[in-house]
Amino acid sequence: MASSPASDAAKRPGAARSLSLKGRALRYLSAREHSRAELQTKLARYAAEAGEDAQAVARVLDELTAKGFISEARVAESVVHRRAGRLGNARVLQELRAKGLPDDIVQGAAEQLRATEDERAYAVWARKFGRPPADLAERARQMRFLAGRGFSGASVARVMRTATRGADERSDPFAADLE
Repeated sequence: MASSPASDAAKRPGAARSLSLKGRALRYLSAREHSRAELQTKLARYAAEAGEDAQAVARVLDELTAKGFISEARVAESVVHRRAGRLGNARVLQELRAKGLPDDIVQGAAEQLRATEDERAYAVWARKFGRPPADLAERARQMRFLAGRGFSGASVARVMRTATRGADERSDPFAADLE
């Protein structure tokens, strides 16, 4: 009678626990992209409860990185794709830093986002408000909303100028600002 892989793992000392850590890491990765630092934090918590040491977590993370399951570039791309449509550069970059991504990847994402911030800010403004502010109080409220979403002051000012100028009259509301 052939033995099952589970019973083989149980015969090796420490194998079941490392498989458990690896299985947990793969479960996290199957839900969404995680940076190495995020997985380190989550698995360290789990390993402490299971009586594992930090070296076991490091071995699992090294193995997953070597196999390409953990990719900092994919994490950045995923965050930018999911969040850039609703948030400004500052908030997206804050999320990337919170995930423990290296500075070079964060800077690459910043360059990518910088090119589209005005258009994204205008799209967020149009979805939320859609019409120019009626008075100064409304203008301030709209500006605070965009600033709270992480858009730069310059982008907020350009959106408000475009909104009061009448964006419906032009096909590209930011063409004049770029000249």
